Amino acid sequence: MRIAHLPLHGGKAPPWLVSRMIALAKPIVRLISEEYGTKVLLERLSDPFWFQALGCALGYDWHSSGVTTVLTAVLRQAINRQNLGIRVCGGKGKKSTGTPNEIEEKGDELGLPENLIRELKLASRLAAKVDNSAVQDGYILYHHAIFFDEKGNWVIIQQGMNPILKYARRYHWFSLPLSEFIKEPHKGIISERKERYVLNMVSRRSIDLQKTLRDISLENPIKVKREFNKALALIKMMREKSRPLTDYMKIESGESFHINPEKYFSYKELYMPRTIDWEKIKMIYEFKPKSFRELLLIKGLGARTLRALTLIAELIYGTPADWSDPVKYSFAFGGKDGVPFPVDKKSMDEAINFMANIVSALDIESKRKREILRRLGLKQHRELRW
Repeated sequence: MRIAHLPLHGGKAPPWLVSRMIALAKPIVRLISEEYGTKVLLERLSDPFWFQALGCALGYDWHSSGVTTVLTAVLRQAINRQNLGIRVCGGKGKKSTGTPNEIEEKGDELGLPENLIRELKLASRLAAKVDNSAVQDGYILYHHAIFFDEKGNWVIIQQGMNPILKYARRYHWFSLPLSEFIKEPHKGIISERKERYVLNMVSRRSIDLQKTLRDISLENPIKVKREFNKALALIKMMREKSRPLTDYMKIESGESFHINPEKYFSYKELYMPRTIDWEKIKMIYEFKPKSFRELLLIKGLGARTLRALTLIAELIYGTPADWSDPVKYSFAFGGKDGVPFPVDKKSMDEAINFMANIVSALDIESKRKREILRRLGLKQHRELRW
């Protein structure tokens, strides 16, 4: 069993290592692009296992959160410096904020039409909004990168950090076969741990919640404020253990709430704000979003406001949210007994085998190949299979 944590590591990768990683990454991405096509390269990068295997092959710390940031920076150099029909935009920290302008610049280099550049910018914005606000797992994004080719295929790789736990979480997106950004859109999410409670607004089980949130956004802010105060009052009742359960259903003149009191809400209130920016609610009301997707795209709408609206949706309108963690892959603590989640051995093996085949086909010395295969956990060369 292979185990890898993603602890947050400070500092920077040494220049001698980065330069060697770039030198090795260039022939790897070129070989895959020329023999398989740019779409396959992007699809591989969207696979958390293959991305990790590539980091191992290039010689970076296999267990560090820096795999994401350093490997993305290396690929950015290796890909953008070659005429492969692919471009990489974004990166860590301030580089991520310049992604929209970079997409325009790199899109022009590839000769992409304006409508395709707009779609790429929208995809970048939506993916960031989903992972920062619609999937509330305690990990705050600090890295965002998008890879795209001449046909408009794209991959987005983001990473968030939890400063309290001192661990990172990586989010992978792929344009194919993605049709929606608001219904289980991730190709994969890799994390050291599975969180107990995550507000997941893009789960299939949150479709009704999405509709309710959109409906609430169309309500007069005065009514929304009244319903929010009722929800807070209901939480206060639920905390008073001496009150009978029947009282949980009533506040003010016997008015009923459409919820099941047996679904105890105390743990969720820890994630809920006690106040709302009512000017922002007014702004949303005036915007009148036609869908949950449009609601997400409203500038200035963040996780805090969405949590407050979710509180109203659950307690006042009786629309449940999905509080399960959407993480799909992990290199940590996955075991044969499936606790806390099983290792996807088939996917891991496929990723490593593909990487090994590519390395075996590279025009580099055998000693270097053996070292790379050793990092991948393999003892011998694999015959290249096209």
